[in-house]
Amino acid sequence: MENITASELAGFGVGALLLCATISAPKVDAFIAASQRRSLGMCKKCGDLRMIACLRCKGSGLVRKEGLFGFSMVDDLYQLFQGDGIKSSFIKCSKCLSKGHLPCPECSKTV
Repeated sequence: MENITASELAGFGVGALLLCATISAPKVDAFIAASQRRSLGMCKKCGDLRMIACLRCKGSGLVRKEGLFGFSMVDDLYQLFQGDGIKSSFIKCSKCLSKGHLPCPECSKTV
């Protein structure tokens, strides 16, 4: 095994730091947004919209049909080469009933 130079070690350190920052960025953003909403007297989950995006379909109302282990490679290849199988690979979300949003759990407690 060859020796690692100081610049390579620094590069690994910076890369690890960037990876950690990338992974934690959504959580930090959600924390800051919730604290800003709280300071403005708004609902910290929805910002007084009284609706939140469905976590399963992420607000689209559609979810992918899942094959073995959560993906369907045959359907993906069919879509790539044929192009007309796009609608058939999605089904309506059963959690939000294809609306894409749910009532806010924080606001619905108080109302």
